Amino acid sequence: MAMDARDIESMIKAALPDAIVEIKDLAGDGDHYAATVTSSAFKGKSRVQQHQMVYAALQGRMGGALHALALTTLAPDN
Repeated sequence: MAMDARDIESMIKAALPDAIVEIKDLAGDGDHYAATVTSSAFKGKSRVQQHQMVYAALQGRMGGALHALALTTLAPDN
């Protein structure tokens, strides 16, 4: 079962309330997305730690309801 982009965004924002989340459906099938997530919570964290935070927000849906997510994480400059 595919996952809706709005659900992905909601889950990320629930875990990272200040996050700016941009999601693109790469294949039009609801299974392959690209997401850019910007959050001050990422400051001082490695890229791996940032990605782990996003995956944790998705509560185990990666590899199941959400087949593929190309992830870019950023900390704001200010």
